Amino acid sequence: MKLILASNSPRRRQLLTDLGVPYTMRLQEVDESFPEHLRRAEVAEYLAAHKASVYRAGLAPDEVVLTADTIVCLDDNVLNKPADAAEAVQMLSRLQGRAHDVFTGVCLLGGDGRQVLFSDQTRVIFRALTRAEIEYYVREYQPLDKAGAYGAQDWIGMVAVTRLEGSYFNVMGLPVHRVWDELVKLGFALNA
Repeated sequence: MKLILASNSPRRRQLLTDLGVPYTMRLQEVDESFPEHLRRAEVAEYLAAHKASVYRAGLAPDEVVLTADTIVCLDDNVLNKPADAAEAVQMLSRLQGRAHDVFTGVCLLGGDGRQVLFSDQTRVIFRALTRAEIEYYVREYQPLDKAGAYGAQDWIGMVAVTRLEGSYFNVMGLPVHRVWDELVKLGFALNA
């Protein structure tokens, strides 16, 4: 089985590399809008499946494409990637001092027609932040490519995340424990 990662995320690339899973990259532009009636995990799963569908026609029978989408939910509000620094500051201002949920939807689509779709959830608790801390983070770390305007592996994760309930790697963008289980079920094996 040949794994194809269809993600531009450096965090996902690093996680798969650290997991010891060989992969190649394949990237296409995909519209990341979603139907408004979807809620929380449904959004992440819909986006992961939608991204995978773009690759369906180009897959060989021995290829599996992995797509993923991570969203941050504050109550029922989905916080995707901020459009600019002002929106990043606004998002972080809403998250500070609160608990929120991070969902990552994952789709594994095989060239043989098999498809596995799942999501993982992690509860993240942020301490209260000052406006200066939020502005410093946005200015220095440019989190415009991150759902909810933050990366748990960045400075803000070190100073603001007081507790996680679930997978830390899910918050980084890929629930590697679940991905590994599903790859094994699809026939992936380590080279001994």
